[in-house]
Amino acid sequence: MEYLAFRNLVGVEVVDGPDESGEMFTRPGKLSDYFPKPYPNPEAARVANNGALPPDLSYIVNARHGGEDYVFSLLTGYCEPPAGVTVREGLYYNPYFPGQAIGMAPPIYNEVLEYEDGTPATMSQVAKDVCTFLRWAAEPEHDQRKRMGLKVQYIYKQIHRWSVMKSRKMAYRPPK
Repeated sequence: MEYLAFRNLVGVEVVDGPDESGEMFTRPGKLSDYFPKPYPNPEAARVANNGALPPDLSYIVNARHGGEDYVFSLLTGYCEPPAGVTVREGLYYNPYFPGQAIGMAPPIYNEVLEYEDGTPATMSQVAKDVCTFLRWAAEPEHDQRKRMGLKVQYIYKQIHRWSVMKSRKMAYRPPK
């Protein structure tokens, strides 16, 4: 979430510092603050992920053909390889990934979390929520832009409807 700022959220606490005594502290987030990175540097990220640098997922749904559908299929598509297909050790079979062998372990399982409203935490529901969040992260202004587009369309249609009436020339010819 390297390109997503706290201005897209409300009421967030940020770890900042160090202060005069060298300690880190929390403060209310400013609109200009960006999401904190999960690792202090790329080397620490590689060590924590078996040598692979985790990608920034800010624009993943815009970068992949199929967008949210691709991400959903990738998250829920892990299965056993079909007969005759072998997958190297440390890789997992996923028919939606190019090459069908992916190094990322299945990230979602049924009942992996608990929703406050009692929604069943099925793999499909969790994957749908992840895809919805990633769509929002890629374009936080998406909903506002779509609403503005609908308003512009409505206004255009109103103007176009009346422009035909206003541009019509009517000539009255008295009967002979």
